Amino acid sequence: MAEEVKSTRAYVSPRREQQAASTRRAILESAQRLFESQGYAITTVDAIAADASVSLKTVYLAFGTKARLLRAVWDLALKGDESDTPVADRPWYLELLEEPDPERKLRLVAHNSCVVKMRIAPILRVIRDAAPSDPELHELWELIQSDFYVNQRTIVESLKRTGALASDLDVPGAADVLWTLNHPDVWLLLVGRRGWTPERFETWLGDTACAQLLPPRRSRRSRQ
Repeated sequence: MAEEVKSTRAYVSPRREQQAASTRRAILESAQRLFESQGYAITTVDAIAADASVSLKTVYLAFGTKARLLRAVWDLALKGDESDTPVADRPWYLELLEEPDPERKLRLVAHNSCVVKMRIAPILRVIRDAAPSDPELHELWELIQSDFYVNQRTIVESLKRTGALASDLDVPGAADVLWTLNHPDVWLLLVGRRGWTPERFETWLGDTACAQLLPPRRSRRSRQ
C-alpha cells in the first residue's frame, strides 16, 4: 500500500517579510542620500551600511554590488514606490495616452514630467556622471535613454493615430522633438542651473510641445 505523501509548504512569516522590506527601504534611503550628497565614486558600501544601521553583509546580500544598489535607488526614484509595474503600465501614463484632447495630452506630459523629474533629477545626475567609468552604470544610462525615448515616441504615436499631429511632422521627427524638449538634461539645465521653478518649466514645456507638435490652431492655450 502506497504511503500517503503530505505536501509541505514553506512558512513565510509576515513579520519577517515586513522587517526585510523595512531594512531594504532603509538601505535604499541611505544610499540615495549619500550618492546624491557625495557622488557615486566617493560613497562606499560600508558608509551606506553604517548610515542605514545594518551590517555590510546585509547590504551585499540584498543588492549584490554598489552599482546594482544604485540601480535599485534609480528604480525607486523613477516609480515612486517598490512595485514592479513599469512606467508604461502606470495609471498616470495610461491616462495620458488615452486623453482624447491633444493639447490636454501634452499638458499632462508636462505636468507628469515635473512630478517625476523632481524625484529623479538628483540621482539621475549621479548615474550620468558615473556612467563613463563604470560598465554597469553605462549600461543603465543607455537603458534610461532608450526607455525614455520609447515612452516619448508612444505619446507621439497616440497623437498621430487621432490625426492631431502637425501635418509637416512624421512620427520619428516628432518623437525627436518631444524627446529633446522633455529630456532630463533640459530640466537639469533650466531648473538646476538657471533656477527655473518647476511650475515655470511645466508651463514652458506644455506651451512649447503644443506649438511644435500640433497644428497652429491647437497650439493656443484654451481659455475656459
